[in-house]
Amino acid sequence: MATDLKDATHPVEASALIGLLPAPPRMLALGEPTHGEDALLRLRNDLFRQLVEQYGYRTIALETDCLNGLAVDDHVTSGTGTLDAAMEHGFSHGWGASAANRELVRWMRAHNDGRPASEHVRFAGFDGPLEIEAAASPRRALTALHRHLAARLDADLLPCAADTLDRLLGPDEAWTEPAAMYDPARSVGRSAEARELRLLADDLVALLDTQDPRLRATASPGDHERARLYGRTATGLLRYHHAMADPSPARLTRLAAERDRMMAHNLLALAERGPVLVYSHHAHLQRGRSTMRMGGGLLEWWGAGALVASRLGKEYAFVATAVGTIRHQGVDAPPPDTVEGLLYDLPEDRHLIDPARLAAALGDPPPAPRESPWFGYAPLDPADLASLDGLVHVRDVTRS
Repeated sequence: MATDLKDATHPVEASALIGLLPAPPRMLALGEPTHGEDALLRLRNDLFRQLVEQYGYRTIALETDCLNGLAVDDHVTSGTGTLDAAMEHGFSHGWGASAANRELVRWMRAHNDGRPASEHVRFAGFDGPLEIEAAASPRRALTALHRHLAARLDADLLPCAADTLDRLLGPDEAWTEPAAMYDPARSVGRSAEARELRLLADDLVALLDTQDPRLRATASPGDHERARLYGRTATGLLRYHHAMADPSPARLTRLAAERDRMMAHNLLALAERGPVLVYSHHAHLQRGRSTMRMGGGLLEWWGAGALVASRLGKEYAFVATAVGTIRHQGVDAPPPDTVEGLLYDLPEDRHLIDPARLAAALGDPPPAPRESPWFGYAPLDPADLASLDGLVHVRDVTRS
């Protein structure tokens, strides 16, 4: 078995990864089985840097707030602000504190410095403005969209004035109420004001389509692109808040599905611009249905990767990551009869693995899935190997 597995392994290099694929895809997604490990993020940095330099990828998209990410994009493309400010204000989920994320942003800025805009590597967050404990107010996205349209269109074309939006939005604290995540009665997402805002947001987004020639002629491509991002985010947030106020048993499933819908729409918009590298948790990138235990039950929904893959087909590639140990989180050496256990016997610390050859070496039936002793780590399911385009294995994930 060890010999068979060794035959399926390659160095973790861009050329080896692209060699597993028919051609460089429009969107290449690398997944992680756990969040917040700089050892995995540095592997990502190395691989993405090679893919940018050797295969012409021009956007790096991370699982972070799509609106906050604009500050990072401004910094890496034009030097706006400081690196410290980009890290503090450009990331959500606390990930601006990651040394590996900081190294990535610093490298992107250095890469772009002195190059023409056509050769810049862009940064994008593709998550909605959502945190575990709350969702953002739609104010920022809605008012930015309205401001963009009001500056370029006659006032009588707009569905409302800016002060109407402000009145309907009310205090932001009502939207970001943490208790609303678990108590639908605390959410304002189905109030009369929220329902009217959904209609107005839809009308504002419709203006982006009906007035597209005029808007493109009076705005830079970057400004027009951001206006569409504001539109997607405003309508997505209002839909998410509407689901937060849902008292039915399907509430949490709807929230998970809506978050990934927002992610998928952002990724598809980035793919229209050019080749994209994506990094996120497996649950958001895999082709199969995503699952999570929450609220006392099992949630199942289609993640962003599944939604994007259904649109892009072979232009979407997904590479998963398997790990042996995360000892500082209580994840010790894997059982020898699991995929991770078999890979753990390989000599080097990290490998790129051909999933088809790995599946053939494992035989039928495949090994049982590994069980994680820590809720923050999702082991590889051997049944998913057929849906992977590549597999990165890291033997030991150590604390930075």
